[in-house]
Amino acid sequence: MLSTEMFCSFVANASGGSHSFAEAFFVSRRSDGSIEYLGSGVTWLLLAMSVGAIGMMIYMFLANRKPSVVPSVLIEEIEKRIKKKDFRSIVELTSEDQTYLGKILHAAFREAKFGFPAMMRALEQTADELATARLRRIEMLNVVGQVSPMIGLFGTVYGMILAFGAIVASGGSADPVALAGGIGTALTTTFWGLVVAIPALSGYAVLRNKIDELTVEATIVAEDVLNHFRPRKTAPTKTNGVAQSELPKEVLETTAT
Repeated sequence: MLSTEMFCSFVANASGGSHSFAEAFFVSRRSDGSIEYLGSGVTWLLLAMSVGAIGMMIYMFLANRKPSVVPSVLIEEIEKRIKKKDFRSIVELTSEDQTYLGKILHAAFREAKFGFPAMMRALEQTADELATARLRRIEMLNVVGQVSPMIGLFGTVYGMILAFGAIVASGGSADPVALAGGIGTALTTTFWGLVVAIPALSGYAVLRNKIDELTVEATIVAEDVLNHFRPRKTAPTKTNGVAQSELPKEVLETTAT
C-alpha cells in the first residue's frame, strides 16, 4: 500500500517536480517536465465544455421559470375579464402576450371562425409545437453529457498509450517516473470528463421534467379558459326545428379576417 510520502513523490514527478499538485489537473506533462499538448488540449476542451454547460443550464432555468410559461398575472387577468363577460379584451390580451400560455390561447382564438373543435385542435397542436421547441433547446445539455465522457475516454486511451510507450522504450523495465506522465494524463482527462457529464446530464433531466410539468399545467389552464368560450345552444329554428351552436359573438368578430 502506497504511503502519503510515496504518493506526493509520484505526483511531483508526474508534474516535473517543480509544479504544484493543482496544476496537474489543468496541464499534462511528460516525464521530463515538458508540456503534453494533446493531453492538455483535451483537458482544456473539457473545461470549456463545462463552462458552456453551466452557462446553458443557468440560462435555461431562467427561461423556463413559471412566470414565462404559466404566468399567474395573465391567469388572474383572464379570470377577471371572464367574470365581466369581456371576451373581446381576452382575445386582444392573449395576442399581445408572449408567454407560453398566451401563445397557445391566441393560436386557439385565431381559429374561432372555424368553430370550437378547431380552437381546441389549434391549442393542442400549438402546445405540442412550443413544448417540443423548448425541449429541443435543452437537448444540447444531453449531447454535452453524452459526449464529454467519450472525450475523457479519448484522453484516457492516449495517456495509456504514452505509458505503454515508455515501457517499450525502456525494454520492459520502465522507471515509475517515466510512466507517471501518461498515467497522469489518463486520470486527469477521465476526471474532467466526469466533471462535465454529471452536472450536464443532471441539469438536463431536471429541466426536462420542469418543462414537461409547466407546459402540461399551461395546457390544462388554457383548456379551462376555452371552456368559457364553449358554444351555447340557441333556440330551435322555425325552419328545421334544430338547435344551433355558436361561439360568443365578440370572439367571432375579433378573430374574423
